[in-house]
Amino acid sequence: MDQEYTFRNALIVGLLGVFPIMLYHRIKAHRSREPLDRRQEGVFILATLRPVGLVFLVSLIMYLVNPARMAWSAIALPAWVRWSGLGMIAMAGALLFWTLHSLGANLTDTVVTRKAHTVVVKGPYRWVRHPFYDTVGLLLLAVSLAAANWFLLLTGAIVLALLVLRTPREEDRLVARFGDQYRSYMAKTNRFVPTLGGGRRQM
Repeated sequence: MDQEYTFRNALIVGLLGVFPIMLYHRIKAHRSREPLDRRQEGVFILATLRPVGLVFLVSLIMYLVNPARMAWSAIALPAWVRWSGLGMIAMAGALLFWTLHSLGANLTDTVVTRKAHTVVVKGPYRWVRHPFYDTVGLLLLAVSLAAANWFLLLTGAIVLALLVLRTPREEDRLVARFGDQYRSYMAKTNRFVPTLGGGRRQM
């Protein structure tokens, strides 16, 4: 159990380096107090994405407060795998900062755009259309490995799958807003996997 608390404490330190980045950019983006119509996500995403995300967050908090409370879903992982997860959190933090700094005031938590929205093609957006979702996926995996917990891994995977499912609707809204400018951007980049030469793939 002493080892478990070592990983718990290291995870807390790692997350304290990541969450302030997200909080700062969320607050900065919401200064406009512009209302966002989340109903455009569709009923299924509205009914699932945030509730599952809340389950993940509550489960993570329970683990951080007392790992024994999540022992029922613990899995036996080698220590090097768990330390790798902690290293991935540092990578996710760096990518998160780069992504949100590039995105600026365009940041939203839904598929609709703000009135002052622009097409961002700098930073990680130069190579992939949705680096924020890549970052979320990396962070969810990293936390699950560091905590060695299958329930966090499962709920995190569902959150990521729902974000991927929502992405085409988000891109439809961007095409409707920016037309050929966004179509041209789509022709040069993939959704989630950086383009390494050749044509675009829907990945």
